Amino acid sequence: MSTKGDRGLGTGGQGTVHGRWTSDFGPWTSDFGLRTFVLLSPVPGPPVPSPLSPCHQTFFLSSSFIMKKYRLFVILFLIPFISCNTRSFRADIIVYGGTSAGVAAAVEASRLGLSVLLVGPDIHLGGLSASGLGWTDSGNKKVVGGLAREVYQRIKYQYDQSENWQFENAEDSRYYKPDQDAVWVFEPHIAERVFEELIREENITVHRDRWLDRKSGVKKENGKISSIRMLNGDVYKGKMFIDASYEGDLMAAAGTSYTLGRESNDQYGESINGVVTKRDISHQFELDIDPYLTPGDPESGILPRIHNDDPGIEESGDHRIQAYCFRMCLTKVEENRIPFPKPENYDPLQYELLGRYFDQGWRKLFNKFDETPNKKTDTNNSGGFSTDNIGMNYDYPEASYDERAAIVDEHRSYQQGLMWFMAYDPRVPEDVRSAMSQWGLAKDEFLDNNHWPHQIYVREARRMVSDFVMNENHLRGKKATPESIGMGSYNMDSHHVQRYVDEKGFARNEGDVQINPGGPYSISYRAIVPKKEEVTNLLVPVCLSSSHIAYGSIRMEPVFMILGQSAANAAGLAISQGKAVQDISYKELKARLIEIGQVLQLTTK
Repeated sequence: MSTKGDRGLGTGGQGTVHGRWTSDFGPWTSDFGLRTFVLLSPVPGPPVPSPLSPCHQTFFLSSSFIMKKYRLFVILFLIPFISCNTRSFRADIIVYGGTSAGVAAAVEASRLGLSVLLVGPDIHLGGLSASGLGWTDSGNKKVVGGLAREVYQRIKYQYDQSENWQFENAEDSRYYKPDQDAVWVFEPHIAERVFEELIREENITVHRDRWLDRKSGVKKENGKISSIRMLNGDVYKGKMFIDASYEGDLMAAAGTSYTLGRESNDQYGESINGVVTKRDISHQFELDIDPYLTPGDPESGILPRIHNDDPGIEESGDHRIQAYCFRMCLTKVEENRIPFPKPENYDPLQYELLGRYFDQGWRKLFNKFDETPNKKTDTNNSGGFSTDNIGMNYDYPEASYDERAAIVDEHRSYQQGLMWFMAYDPRVPEDVRSAMSQWGLAKDEFLDNNHWPHQIYVREARRMVSDFVMNENHLRGKKATPESIGMGSYNMDSHHVQRYVDEKGFARNEGDVQINPGGPYSISYRAIVPKKEEVTNLLVPVCLSSSHIAYGSIRMEPVFMILGQSAANAAGLAISQGKAVQDISYKELKARLIEIGQVLQLTTK
């Protein structure tokens, strides 16, 4: 494991060295009047929550009581908090987003000897990797190198420790092999521990619960981002910025070109993009299910979660994005099982379509309870009706924070209601209820979120449009990919984007594509840098420049970490060379990436 500064690019600016930070106002800050108090972490060590809000939990004070009893105390107490609302922080590199890519970028920047700040809305680090996606979509593991592979090696080290086997023996696990160098299937809290460990070892300061002011928070001068401001007033100044968010919020606020939804096949000469009603056979309804409130009567109205509009012209583009869900961590182990909660707004009508599917004998719902260590699961979508909340996320990428929260809440209620419906609702056949009621949420996961995943699975949101757009032809090797900074290999995988009524009057899903690109492929550096005329000191390793269907393969957590690490190296070169990110020497970047173990190409597929 690398030692900080052993590949140093020099000390950071503004008095910061090796990931340490400075503030124009002091070593800490706090929000007042928002929903939490958040203290910034001292150096060294991980972020330390305020003693007034352990684990950043919400607390409420009775203002009337306080003002009557402790008016003077409150006034004196508030003065330092109020004065902190416009604090300014500086670092060589500002990373926005605590995803796996964000952690990788921040860690790599620190190891290069650059000062770095990791800031974003996240409380928990690691994104989906630490929020239920323990069944790593790794594809060909030979292409996972550098820091990404180190993460999975560190996960392996965790499972080398006997105390981390609480509900099964290590030798009984299908996915832990003592003689292998890495573990690719894991529990959420183990992954989060590894990400926090990496941050702590590098003394990286993380400013959590910080939300970019998307309307006016990005300041640019001469084509460069000079600072970004959060909703609480905190300002972050840097030489380079990396947008590692799943939504691409910084990219969009900086004026970078981007797109939403699906392209037509004609746009980039692809064959599996756009509307796919004719060949959509995976996770499809296998039986004819009546979609109307009163079966056989279109005049009665349509069941919930079915779009009453035309699916679109085959192979044409549209605004729709693939479905989101939560990757649940479930277990049957009684001492570690919490029964599925019933949402307050539970409505069995939301699942009537599934009930009718059961009535016809369908029983294939349990195929994606993918086993992870300690007899838990990474539970994903499976089948025509599943945890994928099809068609309910179209507005998410561009929505306000409050609107996004409402969408996330709706997805949570839908999925929790779905599990409760299958486990306990008398509408469901007894054999299904008997099978499902054996499962529940893992008691030892997501302790501060009622054992529910912290992060919804944002499979895609915005995608940057730069001078180079990765598309199906690059993944299949039909077109050359210049300036590789890493590789992907997973299927071109799009989940359904809509549920509609077909010409026969039955429920049908549309949008699922699962096609192997034919082997590993390179990802271009040009896909993570914006157009030069838009911004010259921003890198985008998550919402990169890609078509919808190509992104279906690229959007995997190992790839995000690979690209985050490569982005940090590119940012370091841009700083040392005094150049725009579009103008750095790829020859030098390539040499550095090879040195740190990134796999840039394979001789054979």
